[in-house]
Amino acid sequence: MRIEGSYSLHGSPEKVFAALMDAAVLVECLPGCQQLVAAGEGVYDMKMKVALAALSGDFTGKVIMDKLVPPSSYRLRVEGAGRIGFLNGQGELCLSAVDPTATLVTYQGEVHTGGTIAAVGQRLVDTTARMMIRRFFEKLDTLVQAEA
Repeated sequence: MRIEGSYSLHGSPEKVFAALMDAAVLVECLPGCQQLVAAGEGVYDMKMKVALAALSGDFTGKVIMDKLVPPSSYRLRVEGAGRIGFLNGQGELCLSAVDPTATLVTYQGEVHTGGTIAAVGQRLVDTTARMMIRRFFEKLDTLVQAEA
């Protein structure tokens, strides 16, 4: 499944980029994320609870941030597996200043699922992914504004 879009945040690219690099912020922003533990430079072990319609389950995996170009872009890769299937995805995030106090984040990437998750139907997976992305950016915006 291909994902792409943009979101406007209230904060400079430097503040938004710093927030995106902060594991504590990511735990708060990623829906269902329970834990991110540093496992290397830009690599985190992840524990997450995923709910998709009547399916729910715990996932373990990795979050990897690379191709860093502060404060304008980076690549985010997520690999996770659990009782109800697996999820692998990656995306490029680009940050650009709208004005000194606002940043436009554009993203594009791909997500692949397998197991029971994939069996529930691509349409439901697509809708849930878009909802999770929206929640992520809404929470990130709230946290960046609170820090300012």
